Amino acid sequence: MGMRDMKKSAIATFLKFIAILGCLLLIGCSQNTNNSSINLTVSAAASLKDVMGEIKPIYEQQKTNVSLTLNLASSGSLRQQIEQGAPVDLFISASASHINMLEEKGLIIDENRRDLLKNQMVLIVPQENTASVNTFEDLTKDAISKISIGEPKSVPAGKYAKEVLTSLGIYEAVESKIVFAKNVRQIVNYVATGNVDAGIVYQTDTNTSDAVKIVANAPEKSHTPVVYPIVIIKDSKNIEAAQKLEEFLFTPEAKAVFEKYGFIPI
Repeated sequence: MGMRDMKKSAIATFLKFIAILGCLLLIGCSQNTNNSSINLTVSAAASLKDVMGEIKPIYEQQKTNVSLTLNLASSGSLRQQIEQGAPVDLFISASASHINMLEEKGLIIDENRRDLLKNQMVLIVPQENTASVNTFEDLTKDAISKISIGEPKSVPAGKYAKEVLTSLGIYEAVESKIVFAKNVRQIVNYVATGNVDAGIVYQTDTNTSDAVKIVANAPEKSHTPVVYPIVIIKDSKNIEAAQKLEEFLFTPEAKAVFEKYGFIPI
């Protein structure tokens, strides 16, 4: 082989090496893109704090490139954040009304709206129950000075509680005793510490404190059904990943966790 042929062969080999290296780099870049980390912000009603706290690591273990940021507050506050442009991917509300408001403003993906869970309203008192509250009607007694419910305009549990008291015909009689709370966890705390004589919360919230107990369940027809809808926010930068998370929340694995905390999967 002549010198010229050897040079041609060396050049050809070098070009092949460059081509192979280029392909490897492209594959590597593609893999890095596919495996890039995704963070999903999930705004959820405060009553979902514990159950979503357990679901978060389960999902992150399955989807190693996805991390979840939980934003927990009253549904009304979360809705207002979304309306003001907060970067939220999924929203789980404790009331359909807040989802409806977002829908009217074109802020959600309508076809992804689904009802996820149900809950129940209950009357709670401190474990010692020194005020002897055993029924909703007992709230009208003179011995009862303070009752806590959520702020009806922003806290779904408060709206449901007001409906219960109104349906039973005792709202006007107890209105002056009501101490409004910013979320259901605050109501439980008020009752647990004895700052109020009783409170009306979701059944699932009673699992968060050993210092309170349920004394009565609200009649089923005394309030609007307690339903938790889930939606994907239209401005989400990770709609496909949000859809996968939403699908996971309807799987038997996720339902088992919801049931563990007393929720009723739909």
